[in-house]
Parts: sequence; structure tokens; C-alpha cells
Amino acid sequence: MDGRTPVLSDKEFHQFQALIYRIAGITLSDAKKSLVSGRLMKHVVHRELDSFGAYFQLLMQDKSELQVAVDALTTNETFFFREPKHLEFLRDSILPNVVSTRPFRVWSAASSSGEEAFSIAMILADGLGDRPWEVMGSDISQRMLEKARQGHYSFERVEGIPKTYLKRFCLKGVRSQEGTFMMGDTLRSRVSFRYINLKDTLPQIGIFDVIFIRNVMIYFDLEVKKAVLQRLLPLLRPGGYLFVSHSESLTGFHGPLKAVRPSIYRLPDD
Repeated sequence: MDGRTPVLSDKEFHQFQALIYRIAGITLSDAKKSLVSGRLMKHVVHRELDSFGAYFQLLMQDKSELQVAVDALTTNETFFFREPKHLEFLRDSILPNVVSTRPFRVWSAASSSGEEAFSIAMILADGLGDRPWEVMGSDISQRMLEKARQGHYSFERVEGIPKTYLKRFCLKGVRSQEGTFMMGDTLRSRVSFRYINLKDTLPQIGIFDVIFIRNVMIYFDLEVKKAVLQRLLPLLRPGGYLFVSHSESLTGFHGPLKAVRPSIYRLPDD
């Protein structure tokens, strides 16, 4: 580098725009140019490159750096007990009707750093007791998945967790861990995390009673949204439920799912 701060040109922005769409199905509007510049700048500087174009060329040759860029460009905003009406529906309308002895399985797709998956796990632990259940969280960001597997959070993230659940399922950090809390071992043993790109063919992960795919399809265009839903449906047990965010809808998707509440859908079991 010659000491000058690189500036993201329109041509370079369009390269990254096309890249993240190809890899993750995420549509970045032209208004996101400054966001892309801000999130990638430190990586350009760290690699001592003189332009975003040179960084793009590096991504075409270095898969590990490509993952770094994908991590940087994907949105990871989340918190515990987000959109609580969904979790109340899970607790009050779904779990009381669970009668099978097989494990009750929930998938938190696009789980980011794990707050959604652990929120669901607390609800299941409380509602199903000793009956078998499991939660799987997935994400496209390896960095977020590593954080989720640790289950270790700043105490600033505690807002939203009911006090009874906080006491029952979480461990308060002491000494060098002061100001943090961790999910307890019993809860963490029922929650797993794995890398899944919803835009790709899905791996063999089994069938789920409930799928949460919230605050992710808002970044997809209709074509990608339809393709993702077509991949998810075979993994949803007949009679199972699919949750999207309150800011999302399945408008334009003509499939078997039936709306039971705003942003809550059920796959008929007949």
C-alpha cells in the first residue's frame, strides 16, 4: 500500500454485490455500498492491499479469506428471546400437544451467535422436562458458529431472558469471567451448531418438528426465497411448524404451508 486509504469504486462494489448473492443468496442494494466498504476495509488494510479490487482477486484464490469476507458481509444481529410471541406460541400451543416418545427436534436456521437456539432450548427444557428433545442451530458464518458453540456471552446480552430461566439454565461468570454468563452444560448438551448455507443443497440433518428461519429471508429475492423454502419443506415433519420473522412473509410462495398466525405456518399432516 502507498499510505492512501482505499476507496470502494462502483465497479468493485458490484463485484462484491454479485459475490455475496452467488454464495449466500443475499441481495445487497446499492445503498449498502458504504456498509460493504466499512466491513471490508480492515481486511484490505490488514492484507496490505492498495484497492478493494485487489482484495476481490485475493478472494478468488484464497478460500479461507473468502470465508472471512462472507462473515464480514453477513448480518449477525440477534438477541435472546427475540420476537417473544413466537416462543410463547411454541410454549403454549405446540409443546402441550407433544405426545411422541421420539426426540422433539427444532432447527434454528441462520442462528448467528446462538441466542435464538438457546432461547428455544430453554423453552423446550421447561416445557418437555425429561422427555427427549434437541435443537440444532446453523449459520453461514464460521465466526458466529464458534461463538455459539462456546455459549458464552457478555452480561449486556442478558436482557430478555426470564429471571427464572437465567437462574435455572445460566452460569454467572466470576473472577476473570466477571461480567459474562454461560449456558449451563445440561442445556448446551442438547444444542448443536453446524455450518449450513441455505442457498446450497442441504446436508443430511434429519426431520424437524419446528423450523425457525427468522430475519434471513428478508435478504433474499423471491427466486432465492422460493428455492430455500423448497429445500426446507422436505425436512419439516407433517404437522410441523415453520416460523419466519414478523417483518417477513411467504407471499409469492405457493406451497402446502398454511398460515396459523402472522409469520407462523404449519405443514398439514393429512
